[in-house]
Amino acid sequence: MTHTASSPAERTPDHDGPPAPKNPSPGGGRRRIHPAWFVAAVAFVTIIGAAAFRSLPGLLFDPLGAEFGWSRGTVGLAVSVNLALYGLTAPFAAALMDRFGIRRVVAVALAVIGVGSGATVWMTEPWQLVVGWGLMAGLGAGTMALAFAATVVNRWFTERRGLVTGILTAAAASGQLVFLPLLSWIVEHHAWRPAAVTVSLAAFAVVPFVWLLLRDHPADVGVAPYGSTTFVPKPPPVPGAARRAVAALLSAGRTGPFWLLAGSFAICGASTNGLIQTHFVPAAHDHGMPITTAASLLALVGIFDVIGTIASGWLTDRYEARRLLAVYYALRGLSLLLLPMLMAPSVRPPMLFFIVFYGLDWVATVPPTIALCREHYGQDSAIVFGWVLASHQLGAALVAFFGGVARDVFGSYDVVWYASGALCAMATLMVLVIRRVSPASGPAGVPAARP
Repeated sequence: MTHTASSPAERTPDHDGPPAPKNPSPGGGRRRIHPAWFVAAVAFVTIIGAAAFRSLPGLLFDPLGAEFGWSRGTVGLAVSVNLALYGLTAPFAAALMDRFGIRRVVAVALAVIGVGSGATVWMTEPWQLVVGWGLMAGLGAGTMALAFAATVVNRWFTERRGLVTGILTAAAASGQLVFLPLLSWIVEHHAWRPAAVTVSLAAFAVVPFVWLLLRDHPADVGVAPYGSTTFVPKPPPVPGAARRAVAALLSAGRTGPFWLLAGSFAICGASTNGLIQTHFVPAAHDHGMPITTAASLLALVGIFDVIGTIASGWLTDRYEARRLLAVYYALRGLSLLLLPMLMAPSVRPPMLFFIVFYGLDWVATVPPTIALCREHYGQDSAIVFGWVLASHQLGAALVAFFGGVARDVFGSYDVVWYASGALCAMATLMVLVIRRVSPASGPAGVPAARP
């Protein structure tokens, strides 16, 4: 376990350390709600607030094209930069949280998202869209990426990790559910600038919530992690965040499972954030569907995403992660191959079936992917997952850009749907060949246990 202290029997704090745990066992003595669940709840609400900006890019293609004459490839470039930085920032963010604490890092990240989104209301040139929406919002959101969820789970839980990972992952979908219909209505009735301001205010509104309620470590409140009877002293700040993130990459990069996880997760990002989240609304609009209707369908994806991701977390606690991933990717690829036949001016039952099915599968891949990182890379698993997430977002960034270019060149998105379906078939094969770690060999990320 990544939380086990070097001296697990220590129950008496140092002279300057935290108080001894009052109730280290979640089920011992007087039953009460373990503080870990309050931290998970704060993290859930925080990710929802940060997810507001994730709802807007797919709604901007037509309004920005109408006002400034920018092509879909131009707007797609800004979205691509955003998605790439969202991923590349994640491993460094995990290390920064070890150095400065979760609360400080998350509060700053939310503020950066708010500034980046709010600044776009004054833009007149494409580079300003890239800086505000691509660079600033991408850096802030990358710090709030799933590496944040992995860090919270690793520190606060030794049991129910898959379930909690699924819940926190579903928070991003909940944010989309909350904000997408609202933002699409604002864009349609009041143009895109009020929508950008709404996103900015949502991010700023969460900052005091994080600062006042989020806690960095179970030792801060004198308890053991949920599911453990061993009190874990709070570790000292870990200096050299950038060096540690790079070192974790170099170490993991010498192992085969890392590249298989990174490659399959890149395809995951290409087929979700880069493809459906960015291009579904404009693609449906190409077939005569109103933007508000298409955005509502994407929000419906968010509803079933919550169900699917939490269910995936529950399944990850009980079944082999590799096989779950293979099933998820195979079914996703099949659905994408069928999507071009479902596009129509109005919503028909086959399209609703696709939305429900795709929603259940959307980020169901996250809990088993985090579980495999934990299985193979031990105490560095959150940082390694940050790098795997970086590949996810690079895949998303490529499809966000080239998907728009393909639409400009071919006049439709059909070739993008078919190519993404084929990539998902490749991801299915990749996850099936990831080797299992036996208890005797230990995580691949622990140098002493490497063959």
